[in-house]
Amino acid sequence: MQVSEIPLTANNQFFAIKLGNTDIKMRLIYRDAAGWVMDIQDKSGVDLLVGAPLIPGVNLLEQYPYLGINGMLVIASDADSAEYPTDTNLGLSSHLYFVQP
Repeated sequence: MQVSEIPLTANNQFFAIKLGNTDIKMRLIYRDAAGWVMDIQDKSGVDLLVGAPLIPGVNLLEQYPYLGINGMLVIASDADSAEYPTDTNLGLSSHLYFVQP
């Protein structure tokens, strides 16, 4: 099993990344009461997933097998595995990991 942290900051962000063998574009946006949400696009910019909440301790990709990404995206906190990322701690004490089997 290979675990890689995706480097983030506590700002809205948009970047290209390769997860396993799949090239995607990822957008993370802080939505106040909704918290952090994630959008995923294919490498051409076509939306594949929009507005998925960053829920700690679960595989964020599990219910989206059509994405074809072989692995898991998981949010974890330094303090408590069930702590949701806030508008100020994403990338500092709350981390996004890609886990490949």
